[in-house]
Amino acid sequence: MEANVAILGASGYVGAELLRLCAAHPGLTPARLFADSSAGTAVAELYPHLAPAYGDMTYASLDELDLDGVDLVMAALPHGASQAVAGAVLDAGAPFVDLGADFRLETAEAYEQWYGEAHTRPDLLGQFVYGLPEIARADLTGAKLVAAPGCYPTAAILALKPLIAAGLVEREGLIVDAASGVSGAGRPAKANTHFCTVDESLAAYGLVNHRHTAEMEQGLGAQVLFTPHLAPMNRGILATCYGKAAKAMDADAPLEALRAAYADEPFVTVTSQPPATKWAQGSNSAFVTARYDPRTGRVIAVCAIDNLVKGAAGQMIQCANLMLGFEETLGLPQCGVYP
Repeated sequence: MEANVAILGASGYVGAELLRLCAAHPGLTPARLFADSSAGTAVAELYPHLAPAYGDMTYASLDELDLDGVDLVMAALPHGASQAVAGAVLDAGAPFVDLGADFRLETAEAYEQWYGEAHTRPDLLGQFVYGLPEIARADLTGAKLVAAPGCYPTAAILALKPLIAAGLVEREGLIVDAASGVSGAGRPAKANTHFCTVDESLAAYGLVNHRHTAEMEQGLGAQVLFTPHLAPMNRGILATCYGKAAKAMDADAPLEALRAAYADEPFVTVTSQPPATKWAQGSNSAFVTARYDPRTGRVIAVCAIDNLVKGAAGQMIQCANLMLGFEETLGLPQCGVYP
């Protein structure tokens, strides 16, 4: 089976990563590439590393959206943009994996609270499956509409959800401190992501009200205080999470809970060592660990991922594999690139 894929927002970092991963996927063939900011530009001109696979392709404008003959649509658009094209995608009848924030939250009220604007397609919110395969694999298998998680929530949910489910961590007062590489801010130049701003600096941002908080709370069924940080690296997310222990336990009890939860997961590795972002670079894998501290009565859980792969493009393909009936791991690297 081979599926023709349309990628919306194909000229961004996530779009480029989708193209890189699809080049190694025997069942996904990028056939239409849409990107307003780069319409008319050749893929090889914008991303020379993609030239061997896509040297004859150019980006088209979303105004020219034509999905005839497309078997799968993937969107990596800014929030709000997916709502505008959702009707055309649904009319085309192709399965749809959306990485934007538009259909991740369960209610229009929550979207308006955290994104500061009204949702224009609230009728569709209940139709999208939240696309974290380790949590919702059964719902993703054969699904038609999937909202892929954000990169920060992916790391936080993978680190904490098994501990909450096992009754080891209380649902109130969870703290998530996470650092992301600069690619998480997107390709367009911004003053706060220039080399001279970011190099040799670590900065917190989005204090108290970062939008991904709502997604974490929804996915965990818990109260979360989330603080993101911008780290001077291209790729990666390291999420360090803290929760009040629900009971006294052995120091390694949280680690064993993670091992039990992820024993059969192809893209989650439970490690006794504190993970590093470098371990995950270029792969669709997540590395997690956890401990109980009897002195403070707290549990600490840590997750490292590549924000562009497991946190974005790789997760989209993992979802697409389940949706289309491919082997879940098809075309996705489990091992990172090192050094």
